[in-house]
Amino acid sequence: MGKLLALAIVGVLGALIGERLMGFRHRLCASREYKPKRLTNCHLIKGIETGSEDIDILPNGLAFISSGLKYPGIVSLAPNKRGEILLMDLKEDNPRPVELRISRGFDLASFNPHGISLYIGDDDTVYLFVVNHPHQKSTVELFKFVEDDNSLVHLKTIKHELLPSVNDIVALGPDSFYATNDHYFTELILIYLETFLGLTWTNVVYYSPKEVKEVASGFYSANGINISPDGKYVYVADLFGLSIHIFEKHENLSLTPLKVLPVDTLVDNISVDPSTGDLWLGCHPNGMKLISHDPENLPGSEVLRIQGILSEKPVVTQVYVDDGSVIQGCSVANVYDNQLLIGTVFHRALRCEL
Repeated sequence: MGKLLALAIVGVLGALIGERLMGFRHRLCASREYKPKRLTNCHLIKGIETGSEDIDILPNGLAFISSGLKYPGIVSLAPNKRGEILLMDLKEDNPRPVELRISRGFDLASFNPHGISLYIGDDDTVYLFVVNHPHQKSTVELFKFVEDDNSLVHLKTIKHELLPSVNDIVALGPDSFYATNDHYFTELILIYLETFLGLTWTNVVYYSPKEVKEVASGFYSANGINISPDGKYVYVADLFGLSIHIFEKHENLSLTPLKVLPVDTLVDNISVDPSTGDLWLGCHPNGMKLISHDPENLPGSEVLRIQGILSEKPVVTQVYVDDGSVIQGCSVANVYDNQLLIGTVFHRALRCEL
């Protein structure tokens, strides 16, 4: 009887592990095959070699780029190089990125920038919010942009117990924002276990100096976040949920879920075209390749455009696909004046004419 019970327990555990493994592979799109679909007029951006994880663009065409992210489980092509914020003027005929100087007193040596968001104040002051991971912790750094000398003045560092694993951010005011936590745990082994088991414990948090609260939860891995041009709706990418969640935003800053749009790819950051409201998504077509980073089987890149996200039948268009031979690990796509910028977690960046 004892042996039978032991065999039964082993069988149940084996079945459970097998089921979790299948779910894990599904969430990573591990079996997905894809063919390149490139645009005709694209050029690699000189000066970006170690990542362009997030990109946000001002109405005047100044593009801010976070570069040099070191993220657990993802390869870094320059592990000893600190992170930086780059600036490109997209109104120039041949734009080139330049590093923005950061004011004294800020710890540049441990700067590890991730998601970013711009906010223009009532007095036209430009604020830049940057998710930072110094020493693999999570903070949000608030800067003021000084255009005259291409610099950032550090205003403050934001830390909070409800912001343990911040991925992306969308600014709502000069010192308030929504942020996504992409993991529940912060210890690496528990992060891997959380991902393998498929726990839906990640969330979205609202932060202001007066109030900090959870406003949405139940994601496999809450990643990119953005807001509609009219400020009425919030979009959240669930990386391992292979979907976009749409929420209605209320005056008290709470969020009500409206619907979930499956996209069958690992969506990273979300950009919103301010003139059309279209969503532009940087995606990983096969997450297993991103994690393993086999030089013989490189991680690819995918860009999706979603039109009419609030309609009954949104139009999802695959704009760009690469097999890793041009850019690896696409994390963001953003548009300005018929230009498409495609950024990556750890690799290069692309500028295309639409």
